[in-house]
Amino acid sequence: MRYPTPLELALAARALADGHPGQVRLRQAGTSRAGQPLWVLSIGPADGTGGGPTAGPNTGTTAGPGRNVLVVAGAHANEPVGGATALSLARHLLYDPGPRTGCGWHFLLCADPDGARLHRTPRPYSLLEYHRHFFRPPGPEQPEWAPSLLPPDRLPPETLALTALIDELRPVLQVSLHATDLGGSWVQLTRDIPGLAEPFAKSAAELRIPVENGASDAAGWLSPGPGIFVIPEPGSEAAGAFHPEDTRLSTWYHAHRYAGTTAIVEVPMWASDLVDDPAPHPDPRRAMRVLSERLTQDAALVARVRDGTRSGQPPYADPDAAPLLRAVDWTLALIPRIAAEWTGPGAPTEATAAYVASIDAFGRRLSLRAAAMLLRVLRARGDAAAPDLDRLVTGWCEEFAARFHARWVPVATQVEHQSRTVLAAYERLASSPR
Repeated sequence: MRYPTPLELALAARALADGHPGQVRLRQAGTSRAGQPLWVLSIGPADGTGGGPTAGPNTGTTAGPGRNVLVVAGAHANEPVGGATALSLARHLLYDPGPRTGCGWHFLLCADPDGARLHRTPRPYSLLEYHRHFFRPPGPEQPEWAPSLLPPDRLPPETLALTALIDELRPVLQVSLHATDLGGSWVQLTRDIPGLAEPFAKSAAELRIPVENGASDAAGWLSPGPGIFVIPEPGSEAAGAFHPEDTRLSTWYHAHRYAGTTAIVEVPMWASDLVDDPAPHPDPRRAMRVLSERLTQDAALVARVRDGTRSGQPPYADPDAAPLLRAVDWTLALIPRIAAEWTGPGAPTEATAAYVASIDAFGRRLSLRAAAMLLRVLRARGDAAAPDLDRLVTGWCEEFAARFHARWVPVATQVEHQSRTVLAAYERLASSPR
């Protein structure tokens, strides 16, 4: 099994809809900035009994008999497993009517097809192969994050299509399917879903996927169980950990207008048991200082190469250079703030080995991603700096894999774990009092 492209997702979804005309529908919910269609696959009755609104805005009360679940795939271009999971879930729901009794299930197959075109990883064989074709847009160009970084009149069409879909469906549950290159699995929730930790942990254990119980993305957040994190409420002082984006202003919270809950399900491409170690770290302050210094030094190496491309050079002929360079500059601009936070007054005096390992992985991937995207631009141009940067990227990938004892998680296993977690989230949410 490999990661499907947006076109392959659309063709498979069309075949599913054609084969089950009474149960499956495929429609276009909008277009990307480059004019690519945003496809939504729906499973369930078309008469509204399973596809109607679930609640009125901000009331928290049921407004109709129907319930909807919205599953969003491909919000981050470099996390391609979501589309495969969406199709797998759709097929599962056709043959297991339980979760769709009185409920419509809707799958946005790829929220960022433009980004997916630039990040090409149908079947990566190593971390190096993955980064050879790496692309992740800057925050303002990411559909889910854009509302936290841009005014309403500058939001990209992908974001507008997603929020319009949420307004239309008023989902009782929105699920955003994500992945990490190396680490473990975890779930972020905009509201707690009681009982989710048990089936999540059971699935991870059965599939030999480590649980990331100290995820750097969720530092300081409430954790009802290992690998389950509840995002701070809007209006609270806590915000996103080490990010310029405010999680609470993302599209994840848009479902709260209709008393909905959002679950963000992360699964690793390469697993590392280091992020599943609950033992206390002997000296987290010192470790964070060392990691901050390394991140600063690594970023400086990339920045020097990037600076050499800014002057005395004709414009890049490759049309992909502009988005790649915007992403490089965005990533490099983040790093000084992140490195400072790791050694600032908010740095933990106590932490688990898993948390420090998660921070270690987070820092490595930041500088590596910037270098990998810059290398793509330089190689396309035949730049003289490309061979040295190529050696740097190769070395960093090898060190990353060796440090974390990385082991590949088959795509089918990633899909299975995400699917189980989505179904468990819905079942627990559906059975809890509202």
